[in-house]
Amino acid sequence: MAKQKFERTKPHVNIGTIGHIDHGKTTLTAAITKFLAMQGGADYTDYSSIDKAPEERERGITINTAHVEYQTFDRVGHNYKTGEDNAQIQGRHYAHVDCPGHAD
Repeated sequence: MAKQKFERTKPHVNIGTIGHIDHGKTTLTAAITKFLAMQGGADYTDYSSIDKAPEERERGITINTAHVEYQTFDRVGHNYKTGEDNAQIQGRHYAHVDCPGHAD
């Protein structure tokens, strides 16, 4: 499947998941894409697609950083910063870097 090109009309946020080995960084990244895919904001990227190098799959670890993109949409909801209900909340574009948990 061709990579979807995101329009750069939204505020851009860079996110990186870092932490110790086996603390769920790649699992969290996959879960975010699954949740947003249900809302139409991303293509679901499962765990095995994020850790796609043969050695990563064989060893069950992340060796290389992986880049995943997703977005949220403009919506009406609760603004936790101001406490306002029915607030207009602007969507964002996210560039997510999933980092390995060790140096090998």
